[in-house]
Parts: sequence; structure tokens; C-alpha cells
Amino acid sequence: MNEGVEWAVHSCLNLAWLGEDRAVPAAKLAAFYELPAAYMNKQLQALARAGIVTSTSGPRGGFRLARPPEKITLMDVVAAIEGPEEAFRCTEIRHRGGSGSGSGGGARGETPCAINTSMRKAELAWRRELASQSIADIAATVDDHSPAAAERVRRWFGDTRT
Repeated sequence: MNEGVEWAVHSCLNLAWLGEDRAVPAAKLAAFYELPAAYMNKQLQALARAGIVTSTSGPRGGFRLARPPEKITLMDVVAAIEGPEEAFRCTEIRHRGGSGSGSGGGARGETPCAINTSMRKAELAWRRELASQSIADIAATVDDHSPAAAERVRRWFGDTRT
């Protein structure tokens, strides 16, 4: 997984704490973590294409969550940044060279590749776990362990209560 996923989840968490009334420019979200603004914008654009954030242009423009944090899962964010493809791609190397027939394809009725089966099971468990956790769940966990974090974010970005 690339670091853009981490940046995107942190941005979603910050936007959740800031509330739906405030749009935050990509450069400001990037500056909060001292990250490159152009690359942060790329991650935010991917989130926008996935319907996780919306963007508004203009002097008060920027990004905000497109739906409540309870309705945005970690899997939504991962899929937006990484794409929907499976992490493991079996190329059936068991059929190459001295390990197999050299035909490159499986024989009819042959048992599935045990490695592929194991990797798919693990990925399914991983995806289910990510899909079971929302941005709101992450915010609640952070609030439990670091109660001042949300307020620190609000202060840094400027009070969003108008």
C-alpha cells in the first residue's frame, strides 16, 4: 500500500473533526503534516472521484467529506487510492520450468494453487476488517486515547464554528 492511503485516511479524519461546514484547501491539509501539496491534492482528487470528499472552488473552497464519517469505511479510502484490484495476482508459476508441465496453464480439473487460495483468504479477511471500520470509528478511538487531538486539529485549521 502506498503512503497516499495514510495521507488520505488522516485527511478524512481531520475533515470529520472540522465538520461539514468547512472546506479545507489541499495545501492546508498537506501543510498540517508537512507533506507535498501537489501529491496530497492527487490523493484528495482520488477521494473525490470515489465520492468520499467533495471539492469546492473559489476563495472559500477546498475539500470536505461528501458523506458522514460513519458512512466512510477504511476500505472505501483504500479502494479510492489503491484501486479495486486484488493485492495478490497469481501468475501460475507452478506450471513453469521444472516445477510443472511448462504449459503455463492449469489442467482441467486441477486443484487451485494453494498459495493463491491462501492469499485470497487473507485479503478477504483484510478487506472485511477495513470495511468494518469507519472514519467515525477511528475518530472515536483517537478521542479515547488522545482526547485533545480533535481540538488541536480544529485550532490549527482555525475555529470552524461560525
